[in-house]
Amino acid sequence: MGGVTSADTIAAIATAPGRGGVGVIRISGSKLLPFALALTGKTPQPRYATLAEFRAADGSALDSGLLLYFPNPQSFTGEDVLELQGHGGPVVMQMLLARCLDLGARLAEPGEFSRRAFLNGKLDLAQAEAVADLIDAATASAARSAVRSLQGEFSKAIHGLTDELINLRMLVEATLDFPEEDIDFLKAADAFGRLQRLQLKLAEIFDRAGQGKLLQSGLHVVIAGQPNVGKSSLLNRLTGDDLAIVTPIAGTTRDALRSTIQIEGIPLHIIDTAGLRATEDVVEKIGIERSWQEIERADVVLLLVDAREGISAADREILSRLPSRLQRITVYNKIDLAARTPERHDEHDAHGDAVAISLSAKANLGIELLRNELLRIAGWHQTEDVFIARERHLRALSTAQEHVAAARAVVEGRLPALELFAEELRLAQQALGEITGEFTADDLLGVIFSRFCIGK
Repeated sequence: MGGVTSADTIAAIATAPGRGGVGVIRISGSKLLPFALALTGKTPQPRYATLAEFRAADGSALDSGLLLYFPNPQSFTGEDVLELQGHGGPVVMQMLLARCLDLGARLAEPGEFSRRAFLNGKLDLAQAEAVADLIDAATASAARSAVRSLQGEFSKAIHGLTDELINLRMLVEATLDFPEEDIDFLKAADAFGRLQRLQLKLAEIFDRAGQGKLLQSGLHVVIAGQPNVGKSSLLNRLTGDDLAIVTPIAGTTRDALRSTIQIEGIPLHIIDTAGLRATEDVVEKIGIERSWQEIERADVVLLLVDAREGISAADREILSRLPSRLQRITVYNKIDLAARTPERHDEHDAHGDAVAISLSAKANLGIELLRNELLRIAGWHQTEDVFIARERHLRALSTAQEHVAAARAVVEGRLPALELFAEELRLAQQALGEITGEFTADDLLGVIFSRFCIGK
């Protein structure tokens, strides 16, 4: 994949918008020493910080700071790279960027630096995506997992699986090329044992990647129920802050309130919604409609009911409208007023199976039971070697598992076509190659890198 160099030079502000002590402009292209000379009047040494004035076309100073030069191929993109470290004011940065554009650079597209790094073989696709995931990490656990993927641990695991598939394919192809050889390929090559071990490794990596996706995206949890059952109190208790107004007056919450919390490093996006009831209040009606929209998009719904009254007819009406795909936890709140103790139990009703948690948001009783149940629904289990991953990685791993299972069916004699065995192995390898970018369509690359920030 190496050796791909774009003819044009790109430039972008690489630091976040706003004011700061230092701002960085990144430039990538070919033969950038003349570019540096025109900009600063100096020819920088490779990988040394050079103090310089950044000059306008008439020679006047725009700013002063550090100039760094990374010649190809020893740079992030694999091309010549310049970095201008100036003062981090937005006006100064825009002036410097405009000067770079005047010198022949064009404004970089989102993710274009990382895309060039991928095309020039500096990063594979999984590593390039880990760059964006590290920037976007919402928790320390997600950041650590993104670093593992950026350093190539995820890619190394995928390449290990690919190498095993290639070795099996070589044996199969040799048998297909020389059918007159009187050997029992499947037994001689221990194909069954190899495939069994490959399936176990695939399952392990799928699990680690699944945990990584959870660290990246988390769960969207909606708190729903009738007015005045304690939804806002529960939001405040879970977040540890008084985000929502709590009063005895029903219908206080008119719009969705959002907050993100961490449980064991998993980001949980908690949304408190307007109480669900029939109303003639125009504003409250809008809030209730928005509540149902949030429920449609959620991963988990916490249906709050008053522990003193239990499931009412109005609650059953809410249950009948919940999407069937939703994970549901029925939360019996206000147990301090009902003389009940915190507990978790399974619940079965006409609307499906659910877990029930009895708690008191106000008295802080049973909150840990709810947190643990959310982790269980998320499928989280503590492990230190998680890979940050995306939905497309999980789909590719799942596809590879399906093809390896089909190949194993051939080995076990249910589908006795050796050509089919070879084809299933090839398709499994292709699926894994989509993760690292070996078999990736250009349109998919466009989608992936367009979601990066500019300057990366």
